[in-house]
Amino acid sequence: MASIVVLVGNPQPASRTRRVAEEIAAQLAEGTDAVIQPTIDLADVAGRLFTFPDAEVDALLERVAAADVLVVASPTYKAAYTGLLKAFLDRYGSNGLAGVTAVPVLTIGAPIHALAVEHILRPLLVELGASVPTRGIAFPAADVERRAEIVATWVAAEASRLAPALTAAR
Repeated sequence: MASIVVLVGNPQPASRTRRVAEEIAAQLAEGTDAVIQPTIDLADVAGRLFTFPDAEVDALLERVAAADVLVVASPTYKAAYTGLLKAFLDRYGSNGLAGVTAVPVLTIGAPIHALAVEHILRPLLVELGASVPTRGIAFPAADVERRAEIVATWVAAEASRLAPALTAAR
């Protein structure tokens, strides 16, 4: 069975960003035998991201690298992703996410940030070796209550590109 992991880089636990990312994972898993793993909310380990080694953070890194599909979500901070997400992903070496199919997601406060997901987050994931076969999602944070509808539109357009990763476990 394929595994889906949600990685949330919002400094606030149980954030709108997390709700959006979990909706994406749920809709991607529909109709497949993919298993959604427990969400990794980096707010829960923020105080330990600069402790080397840290057994819990190291275990989270292993879970992310073992995912078939990884939903990587962050709010947009200064037209980019959060430093929290960057600190976590910086712990990987070159090609640390090889074999992972990633879905980049940024919650945005204004349409002016819509391209950040493609120009800022996607290149980071590709640099780490992940495959990013779909368009990223720039999700308007003010529309979080409409997430099922908005995500369904994205899934309808993009799910076929993720089908191989959702049906074949590594």
